[in-house]
Amino acid sequence: MVTRRTVLGTFGLGALGCAMLPDMANAADRDIEPEYLADQLRARSLPPLPQRLPKRPRIVHLKAMGRTPGQYGGTVRTIIGSAKDIRFMTIYGYARLIGYDERLVFQPDILEGFQSDNDTVFTFTLREGHKWSDGSPFTVDDFRYWWEDVLLNKDLTPGGGSMVLRVDGNLPRFEVLDEWTIRYSWDKPNPDFLPNLAGPQPLVLVGPSAYLKQFHKEYQDEFRLSALMKENRVKKWADLHIKMSRTYRPENPKLPTLDPWRNMTAPPAEQFIFERNPFFHRVDENGRQLPYIDRFVLNVSSSSIIPAKTGAGESDLQATGIDFADYTFLKDAEDRYPVKVDLWKMTRGSRVAILPNLNCGDDVWRELFRDVRVRRALSLAIDRHEINMAVFYGLGVPSADTLLPESPLFKPEYANAWINHDTEQANALLDEAGLQNRDEDGIRLLPDGRLAEITIETPGESSVDTDVLELVTDHWRKIGIALFIRTSQRDIFRSRAMGGRIMMSIWYGMDNGVATADMNPGQLAPTMDDQLQWPLWGMHYLSHGSQGKAADLPEAIELTELLRRWQRSAHLAERTEIWQQMLAIYTQQVFSIGLVNGTLQPIVRTSRLQNVPEKGLYGFDPTSYLGIYMPDTFWLSGEQV
Repeated sequence: MVTRRTVLGTFGLGALGCAMLPDMANAADRDIEPEYLADQLRARSLPPLPQRLPKRPRIVHLKAMGRTPGQYGGTVRTIIGSAKDIRFMTIYGYARLIGYDERLVFQPDILEGFQSDNDTVFTFTLREGHKWSDGSPFTVDDFRYWWEDVLLNKDLTPGGGSMVLRVDGNLPRFEVLDEWTIRYSWDKPNPDFLPNLAGPQPLVLVGPSAYLKQFHKEYQDEFRLSALMKENRVKKWADLHIKMSRTYRPENPKLPTLDPWRNMTAPPAEQFIFERNPFFHRVDENGRQLPYIDRFVLNVSSSSIIPAKTGAGESDLQATGIDFADYTFLKDAEDRYPVKVDLWKMTRGSRVAILPNLNCGDDVWRELFRDVRVRRALSLAIDRHEINMAVFYGLGVPSADTLLPESPLFKPEYANAWINHDTEQANALLDEAGLQNRDEDGIRLLPDGRLAEITIETPGESSVDTDVLELVTDHWRKIGIALFIRTSQRDIFRSRAMGGRIMMSIWYGMDNGVATADMNPGQLAPTMDDQLQWPLWGMHYLSHGSQGKAADLPEAIELTELLRRWQRSAHLAERTEIWQQMLAIYTQQVFSIGLVNGTLQPIVRTSRLQNVPEKGLYGFDPTSYLGIYMPDTFWLSGEQV
């Protein structure tokens, strides 16, 4: 059986069709041009809108989404913690070849359409007349250049490209079928391909070849290339090309983009200006080109004072750098400034999770943590209701570290696995695990006679961690476990974890709590070296066995085998079943001790800013923070609301 997914058209979220831009023949008679571009239009340094848009632009039907068509103009201020955080504009702008809609269904965006056959052959159709932000054509040659001259160039891509592009170690075949159509094909399914194109840090398949060729040794003479290398302070031509072509962190103002806003400021700087892209490919149902907002101004500040600055009215749209712990303070700002604070649901499997390190260097504790009875006992001893009420004002949901109800894969038994507060059962499980002996203070004794003292380490980036652990200290004291807290910096924290020097840590739960069966379930298996419950096993998987240690726990091995089955599958029903098996194993084995999920993230905005949802899902992948809600459709009203 062959699974085929074909999506074509110029539609907005949730609506199919192939409508042309309304009344383009009479565009000059209508107010469809941003005033921001008026000087360039009068000087004829910029063509009129019909010549800037693709022949069939993407039409975003705002009314169908429950939003209102807006008006052009205005500047939105936001605050970032460092210059590298200009990447948020790439995430928020969320212009992707293929992206998610608000229901996390794939939709063509930059592409006019796409077809997937059995997840082995992917055919992409470009929008005729689409242009980069500098007005140069966006064509199949840009894909050809990136494939032949970047990905296959050993100087530019010494590792052979992203692992997502490799199936059993093999890159796809790349073909240009005609002037507007390209194809990538593998011999076996590649279910990771589309999700990675739609992600917050998307897989890069294309670049503005007309601009980038000046930095490539195959297209530039040696003398001029040397001068460009000297000018940009790099020693190798490959480093020059990489520096000038970086899209995720858009530091090069001259690099053409397909995003709704383009960076106008070269680093280093304390303020970055992003201006509207006059060739952006989306329009609303009235023919107005998106984005509505003319400029974003990103002010660099110390991360520690972003909440204070936001509460002082210095940001018009703020989501990063603030946390639920700041909510009361930020809410009070509504009485002083024309701002509004909304609460979106965080998409993580648990706002915080306690992670026993199954690779820790202490032989005794390592064996205990690998005993599921110990992990279950530690989970049962925690009073999640108390944590929810004391730390999250009762607004979260006590849960294991698993998917949220918004995921089509959610099952209550996963969320409820080993979370009931039951001190008696927890004590019984620890007795069964061989920890029945205690000292005169009631602290259990390890098999080697030491006290059962657990140190949980935290990177110290949120007061939530320590607030939670202070409560857990009391809960575990009742089952004879002494808990101590150690705070360190993130880099040291991760280094200690991978070195086996951390017994247990507190960190976020599963990254993607709203997954669909089309999304990779690798977060449930040892696949990455930053998974703090099994970093050495994850390193082994990530390095194809050259580093770390191979997993030797049967359930962890089974999770890895199930993941490999998912990677070979092209059928939704089979992928769904694999996800369910992995979720059942992960939650029953309590590989991470989830506490509370469905917690809330403050989103602060000026009351003038329209079309920002009052409620939404907030997370990095797959929702790209604000991205799937299309900030290019946000607009500023003339009056405070």
